[in-house]
Amino acid sequence: MTRAYNFSAGPAALPEPVLRQVRDEMLEWQGERASVMEVSHRGKAFVECAARAESDLRELMAIPDDYHVLFLQGGATTLSALLALNLAGPDQAVDVVLTGHWGEKALDNIAASVKANVAASGKGDGYTGIPDPSGWQLTPGAAFVHYTPNETIHGVEFHDIPDVGDVPLVADISSNVLSRPMDVSRFGVLYGGAQKNLGPSGLAIAIIRKDLLGRHGRALPPIFELQNQARNDSMFNTPPTFGWYVLGLVLQWLKAQGGAAAMGEVNRRKAENLYAAIDGSGGFYRNNVQAPARSWMNVPFFLPDETREQAFLAEAKAAGLVGLKGHRALGGMRASIYNAMPEAGVQALVDFMGDFARRHG
Repeated sequence: MTRAYNFSAGPAALPEPVLRQVRDEMLEWQGERASVMEVSHRGKAFVECAARAESDLRELMAIPDDYHVLFLQGGATTLSALLALNLAGPDQAVDVVLTGHWGEKALDNIAASVKANVAASGKGDGYTGIPDPSGWQLTPGAAFVHYTPNETIHGVEFHDIPDVGDVPLVADISSNVLSRPMDVSRFGVLYGGAQKNLGPSGLAIAIIRKDLLGRHGRALPPIFELQNQARNDSMFNTPPTFGWYVLGLVLQWLKAQGGAAAMGEVNRRKAENLYAAIDGSGGFYRNNVQAPARSWMNVPFFLPDETREQAFLAEAKAAGLVGLKGHRALGGMRASIYNAMPEAGVQALVDFMGDFARRHG
């Protein structure tokens, strides 16, 4: 059996050394004579595993001490709703900046419990760029400003952190977490699902400035009160232990690669290589995103017509390249080149694209 290069947007590829370690430890873990999936989350072995994962994440992201780090069930969509309940009072507004599909999803969840204001939107331009921050309609006294730094479907990414003044900035970093260094202190909350850059699906992380919790002024079911998770080391209820364990292994792998700065250099090279292949194809391939907003993580591209797409996907699969079908909301192709995708995988895709264009152009 040979593994393909997996360009899936999520659940996404995991580093092969991590998968091998999971395989080797599946039946017996840490001398427990049982799988990590079978031991108590309150037992000494798992508590130490969980603590190490938090310590490694804090180190890799340089998370200040005045932030909680939570490991939770679900994904970013669930957390966008919980964050609105936990960070905003009943009479407060939340500003949302839209640059793609997942910003729209967050808006739907936020608007279900608080007054949500669309401060800026790139929808009118087909989500091909980032609205000029000078034109954002921010609400004075808003509870927070929400944005999605990297949109996986449309392939739009912020390459700097927007300035929203003293209002807490909340960001869904599901798809670009640890893809390059990020100044955590510029944010009120960073959150995301693990299944793109950190581990398997079913686990989410939230990095929350401590002073933001507990002041929403509303009655919440205890399980929805994030302060309860913070007080109980993310174990207010049984956490997704297997996902937490795998995330910890991914963090150890990232440390071995040199951390966020080293990954940023690799990711920049991967993205530049793939965009150069698209732009240099003489129009056979097309990416519609404005160059300053092109994502390093998710690269959508289109062929001259839809009739060639099925042949592209079939031949790519035969060549060991999978997960390239674009999202149904946009169509076309999409290559997700997260941290676990090696440069050799991107080069294999670039080579295939050139060969396909020569034969089908």
